[in-house]
Amino acid sequence: MFILRIEDTDQERSTPESVKAILDGLTWLGIDWDEGPGKEGPAAPYFQTQRLDLYKQYADQLLAEGKAYRCYCTREEIDARRAAVEKATGKPGTYKYEGTCRERKDVPEGRSAVIRFKMPSQEGEVTFNDKALGPITKAYSDLDDWVMLRADGIPLYNYGCVIDDHTMDITLVGRGQEHVNSTFPQLMLYQALGWKPPEFAHFPLILGPDREKLSKRKHPEADVMLHKRNGILPEALLNFVVRLGWSHGNDEVISRDQMVEWFDFDHVGTTSGVWNPEKLLWLNQQWLKLLAPAVVASTLADFLVAKGVQIKAGDPRLERVVMAFRERAKTQQEMADMALKYFQHGVALEEKAAAKHLTAESKPLLVQVREQAAALAQWNAAGLDEVVKKVSEQAAVGMGKVAQPVRVAVTGGTVSPGIGETLELLGREESLHRLDAALARVG
Repeated sequence: MFILRIEDTDQERSTPESVKAILDGLTWLGIDWDEGPGKEGPAAPYFQTQRLDLYKQYADQLLAEGKAYRCYCTREEIDARRAAVEKATGKPGTYKYEGTCRERKDVPEGRSAVIRFKMPSQEGEVTFNDKALGPITKAYSDLDDWVMLRADGIPLYNYGCVIDDHTMDITLVGRGQEHVNSTFPQLMLYQALGWKPPEFAHFPLILGPDREKLSKRKHPEADVMLHKRNGILPEALLNFVVRLGWSHGNDEVISRDQMVEWFDFDHVGTTSGVWNPEKLLWLNQQWLKLLAPAVVASTLADFLVAKGVQIKAGDPRLERVVMAFRERAKTQQEMADMALKYFQHGVALEEKAAAKHLTAESKPLLVQVREQAAALAQWNAAGLDEVVKKVSEQAAVGMGKVAQPVRVAVTGGTVSPGIGETLELLGREESLHRLDAALARVG
């Protein structure tokens, strides 16, 4: 059971656009949810801002049981104390809330209050067995009375996720290693509420090429849909990200079914993986070759349309493009660039290539290819290859002496797929038009 929950309590960062990006990214990757936005179920609602009454309910319970308290310290007061402690110790990040309001009975006039969790005053420690990192322990004395609810009723992460995970019957929490320290206050909250905690697994982080934590604010790579726009296949991106933190022997190209079958926590890494754009492109090229041409072709039309080609998904020419260029292209964007000239009328010749291959010597060969190809009943690669072979045999020259002038005539340059495949992709009418134009140039 996969429940998709949207933690939208950060009003600045959580917007309709950011939520759409999450849903679009998961959908494109083929990661479907059983319950969540658009798929209502017993765990609803799925947005934290729609669950505020639930957070208040359990906060009131903890207040009544003396396991939480209202704190009236202002942000300015807390900031001043933090600055004083850090100045005295010379160690940033060492400040712990002193418990100023822990036993406070009065209610200061004109001040709002946050609700803080009351850590046990006795000595003790909290331990959990991380499925990826093993046993981890922290002493109570290292934890402070942390804020559960803001004055406006918005839960902070450590509080909201516990209430949500329990009420949604979450049994396994998998998240990045930066949340290891968050687990200890969460476990104390589970204990205070008398709930059995889920299992936890903390995975290695993904670092950007600059070796800093991958972030949408710093790294364009963090935008899932950017990869779609760049012509990366979802199979390749999933494969790439999984391999950043987990391995299965020496396997590099791993399918979704294999991920599901092979995954275990024993082979989850403990060190952060660094984003390697070259490796992603290599994997994408492998998937361009592995997937059925129809699968790649089903989304290729979008890239060609964006370049001004009038073509629709399902056009039989798309599969021929995939077959022709999947050995050369690393992305669907590159594939569309390579294929663009095959969907245009006429072609611009590279002068150097034309000067070398479109000559008086090659003209009779071009004429023969043009005449014999035009007479073919069926315009396909096998028949067109046979035409080139036959002309070369008749002229007693190598096939390259025939194929290369034809290639330059119809593509403008010296590099293309096999000559029969190239002519088939262009189609009868366009191929003959370009051959005629090349012959006219030779004179």
